[in-house]
Amino acid sequence: MSSFPWLTLLIAVPLVGAVVVALAPAAAKQLGLVFSGLALALGIVVTTQYHTGGGMQLEEKVNWIKPLGVHWALGVDGLGLLMVLLTVVLVPVVLVASWPDAEEEGRLASFVSWTLALQAFSLAVFTATDVFLFYVVFEATLIPAYFLIGGFGRPGRGRAAVKFLVYQLAGGLIMLVSVIGLYVVSAQHGTPSYLLSDMASLDIGTTTARWLFVGFFVAFAIKAPMFPVHTWLPDTTEKATTGTSVLLVCILDKIGTFGMLRFCLGLFPEASQWATPVVVVLALISIIYGAFVAIGQDDVLRLIGLTSLSHFGFIVLGIFVFSSQGGAGAILYMVNHGIGTAALFLLAGFVIRRSGTQLISEMTGIEKAAPLLAGLFLIAGLAGAGLPGLSPFVSELMVLISAFGHAWWTGAIAVTAIVLAAVYMLWMYQRIMTGPKLEPVESLPEINRRELSAVVPLIVGLVVFGFFPMPLLNVINPYVDATLAHVGVSEKAPVVPAPEAGGQQ
Repeated sequence: MSSFPWLTLLIAVPLVGAVVVALAPAAAKQLGLVFSGLALALGIVVTTQYHTGGGMQLEEKVNWIKPLGVHWALGVDGLGLLMVLLTVVLVPVVLVASWPDAEEEGRLASFVSWTLALQAFSLAVFTATDVFLFYVVFEATLIPAYFLIGGFGRPGRGRAAVKFLVYQLAGGLIMLVSVIGLYVVSAQHGTPSYLLSDMASLDIGTTTARWLFVGFFVAFAIKAPMFPVHTWLPDTTEKATTGTSVLLVCILDKIGTFGMLRFCLGLFPEASQWATPVVVVLALISIIYGAFVAIGQDDVLRLIGLTSLSHFGFIVLGIFVFSSQGGAGAILYMVNHGIGTAALFLLAGFVIRRSGTQLISEMTGIEKAAPLLAGLFLIAGLAGAGLPGLSPFVSELMVLISAFGHAWWTGAIAVTAIVLAAVYMLWMYQRIMTGPKLEPVESLPEINRRELSAVVPLIVGLVVFGFFPMPLLNVINPYVDATLAHVGVSEKAPVVPAPEAGGQQ
């Protein structure tokens, strides 16, 4: 156990910040940066305390609801650490980039407060090592997310917020059945406990485990999202602010794939392999369907949202092909997608503010008026298309190689998404950025310093991890190896044939 509650403090800082901002709205901008900056600093401290390859670390455990075996139990492994870092990095970026949108509606304090609350609950999700605690904070994330979608953005946002909430609550209720089922199984084996360490050692019957797996997987598939339970995603990204979309797609949706790794594979290894054929097919449909539908979109935010459906298909595919390369590629993809899609959403928001529309058909010639903005937009778009030299390429390649290793047809279908991604990204850029000059050109200002301070760190991350992904993979690989060993998958190392007797060395 950790001698100091670093993870509890990490969760408490943004939660306290949300309350303080609500009580002192006049200083919302400054307080938001202070508390999100403190959370970032604590995330860095947690990283320095983490030892690569050491399994679950910085653990905390306190009895919470003793009769039910519920604990306030936290910890981080390689997967949780990267999701924590992604969360603490993106929130201050979103706050800096989104001030004008919230200020125009006169509700900056509300936006900052709900954003910090969402950060706190998301950090709790990524560090929870008690199933019941995970479920509570999993559902708690919906509260700030609902108000961020419904309170800020474009006409029709209220309906999009309700649709989002209905889908997420439905998934949460299905998962609750499995959470209760785990309690029953645990109680039958003696003292009930929701601790992951205790749950993983339970001897759950095959049929029971498969039903419990389905309950968790459906909730995570909605959250991720995957086809066919994805329809809340494009509506939400179209109507919400781009800052809110970053929080939802780049942080909140990662809970879906995080949960598949932590709970589906961690608690139900046999059921996960049993479900693999269906999950792989759904992942492939998500990859191709998301890409095809994105090509036909005229709304730039809806288009970016649908590209994420395709990208999450890649992540789920990497998880369920059960190979070390696929698993590592999937987790790396989660990080790279968070960075690249955040940059693309924010840059699209900057373009929308300048052009006054989010319809691609009404935009043209922006690169002539704002070449730096256009250049950054192109980099983010090419990252989404998997350009070599940018970080998503590495993770996408790892997943594709593992897909071909799983079955030739799996890889053959998935690889077509590379061509489709080039089509929707390059065509989007051409329609928005090139063409005749807008009149008057002077009405379109270049990207400013505040906007640059928000997106440049993301662009730098895309380039650095594109050429040097090993710092991330060094954290990911031990987790993947341990997870595959738990699932019962063993991969043979390459063997060099021995020379024949009397042959030359």
